[in-house]
Formats: sequence, structure tokens, C-alpha cells
Amino acid sequence: MALTVFENDEYKPPIWKSYLYQLQQEAPNPRRITCTCEVESRPKYYGREFGTQTRNFRLYYDGKHFVGEKRFESIHDLVTDGLITLYIETKAAEYIAKMTINPIYEHIGYTTLNRESTNTKCLPALRDIQAEPQSAAEGATPEERLTSLVRRATLKENERIPKYEKVHNFKVHTFRGPHWCEYCANFMWGLIAQGVKCADCGLNVHKQCSKMVPHDCKPDLKHVKKVYSCDLTTLVKAHNTKRPMVVDMCIREIENRGLMSEGLYRVSGFSDLIEDVKLAFDRDGEKADISVNIYEDINIITGALKLYFRDLPIPLITYDAYPKFIEAAQIPEPDERLESVHEALKMLPPAHCETLKYLMAHLKRVTLHEKDNLMNAENLGIVFGPTLMRAPEQDPMAALNDIRYQRLLVEMLIQNEDILF
Repeated sequence: MALTVFENDEYKPPIWKSYLYQLQQEAPNPRRITCTCEVESRPKYYGREFGTQTRNFRLYYDGKHFVGEKRFESIHDLVTDGLITLYIETKAAEYIAKMTINPIYEHIGYTTLNRESTNTKCLPALRDIQAEPQSAAEGATPEERLTSLVRRATLKENERIPKYEKVHNFKVHTFRGPHWCEYCANFMWGLIAQGVKCADCGLNVHKQCSKMVPHDCKPDLKHVKKVYSCDLTTLVKAHNTKRPMVVDMCIREIENRGLMSEGLYRVSGFSDLIEDVKLAFDRDGEKADISVNIYEDINIITGALKLYFRDLPIPLITYDAYPKFIEAAQIPEPDERLESVHEALKMLPPAHCETLKYLMAHLKRVTLHEKDNLMNAENLGIVFGPTLMRAPEQDPMAALNDIRYQRLLVEMLIQNEDILF
């Protein structure tokens, strides 16, 4: 069945293809045959396999009957599903092999209504910044430098929200009632586990079609149930923000009333109240109240921010980029080390890079009040090193050795945030 492509990207309902559905309707039904003689060696639930030989299948039981990924309540359902699959894949083998060639995906509502311009990373080339005259640098007060940094941060806030790329989070799914693939428009056959569903946006496709779907997941808030422990890119796309609201709201609160607090980020807040802040964000999102009226101790807010980064399933400095950052931190020559860190930053997903940039600018402003809060870049590096980056699975001794490089890296990011980002 041909798909009509409409001009000017006008959305029209897709034409669902019925051929595979018709084949499922034609598939033979199972018929129970009672064995007339007792098989002495028959196990209670047919054991791990039927008989003593493997006949191109393996059938198991652990409370449910299953073959591979599919699990059934009864043998009848298992055989029914097997007959459907065998019938369709025999009758339509060539058709199935070609069904991803002319997909409808580019013309269905999901893609048309949420079409985004191609994302490009906005990480500039490492700039050669000419040092200010020493007299001018010495003459500027911390307040004047802070005002300049705040002004720059405010200007950046007004930038257009970037369109981040996100991979779909597909999971094997059992669809109740007839369902059609939203990539190829063909029927999803079988009784259970007919295809996969994106846990973040709800897109339904065949398992084989999922490999062809572009990385354009736009999470739906009804699928994103929490803020903490949620993938960072998933969260910002679901809420259509540049950064996680936890980061923006906590930093705003800290800068409003906490920059002068001694031991900022080093001193721990009361753990039960930090957990309360976490629950408030998970429950209320951007409407969570973290004001001084509710949490007078600023260390509770700094603790909640650190907890957010620790709870990320993929750290802010991702597992993929981690080795590159550690290698960069080990380079002895300063300029070469800086250049290597800049290259490593390009490996971060855009949402991670944007959040890291915002956090480093904030921590730079924290260091401008070092006389009051006693927190310089080195101290902040000790706090945030293991918070922002975690080693992929490796030898415990090697991970322990990495701690000093994590500290050095964060210290360098804070000191050079205006150059690196």
C-alpha cells in the first residue's frame, strides 16, 4: 500500500497497512492432542526441554511458559503465538525484509508536529584571551567582577533554548488489541511482546524498525515521573528547558542568599531536610518551594544540588567522556592540558555540556567571595570532583587514584570556564 507524501509538511493521518494483519487472521489455530500413552520420563513441567534432543527450539517453565523473551500463561497461548509468527514469517518473509524501506515515520504527527532543526553543539573554539593589564585587573573589585559575570550569565539566559538530540528509550512491550508500527505502518503481529515502546515518549515500533528510528525522542511528561535519578537529557527535553530546573532553582537561591556563607558546598546540611527538597522537586517540579521561608539553612539547598548530580544515572561528565577527561588532567603542560580538556568537552551530550557550563560559571562566582566563604577553586574541586564524574567499572585502586585528577579537572574548569565554554 503506497503512502501519499503531502506538500508543505502538512500533516495527514498515515495509511496503516493491513497485509500482515490479514495474515495473522489467516494463521492456523492450535489443536490439543491428548497423548494416549504415559511417557515415563516426562517431567512435571516438561523439564528444561522436551525430550533428550534439541529440535531447533527450547521451551522452559518457571511459573510461566517461555521461549526466548516471550512468556505465556498457558501452552495454548504459546503455541498460538508460535503458529502466528511461523505463518507470517513464512508467507511474508520478503515483505518483512523490505518493510523499513519506505517508512511513514517522517510524515506521521509525532515527527511533523515536533520537527526540530538539526542540533549543533555551540562549543566555541578555544579562544586566545589576551590578559588584561595588571593594573586594571588589580583595580577591579570583587563586586565589579561579580556584576560583570552576572550580567554575562543573564544575557546567556535569554538565548534560545537549544534543541537537544535524544535517543529513544525502547523497551519490549505487549500491546493489548491490534497495533501498527509508527515507523513502517505495518501491523505488529503476535499475542505478546509484539514490538517495543519508548518509555519516554510512547513511540510504538517493531523491534527491527527501532534500529532505524532517528534520535529525536521528545519525552512526554506523563512518562517522566520524577526529577531526581532521571536521565538529564530526558528531563530537559520533557520540560523544554536548557538545564534541569533543580540546577537553575538551587543556584538562583544560593546566589541570592548564600555566597557569603562560610564553607559553602563543603558544610553538609541536615540529611532529612535535603531528602525533603528532593521529594519536593520530584512531586512539584518547578513549583517546588525552596525559599528561605521553608529552608533557612543554605547548606540544605547546596546539599540538594549535590545530591541531584550524584543521583544522575549517567554522570554530568559521562562515562564515555570520563577516560578522555582523566587523560587530559594528567598532562603536565598547562596549555596542552587546557586544549585537551576542551576537546574532551566536545564528547559530552549538549544538555550535559550546557549544564556543566552553567555550574562552572556559578562556582566561579562562588570563588569571588573566597574571603567570606573560604571556598576557592581547589576546595570546590575536592567537593565536586567525585560528584560530577564517576569512573566506569574499573579496579577500585585505579578509581581511588583518579580522585586527585577529578579534583584537578574541576578546579581547572572553574578557573578557565570563560575560556573553555
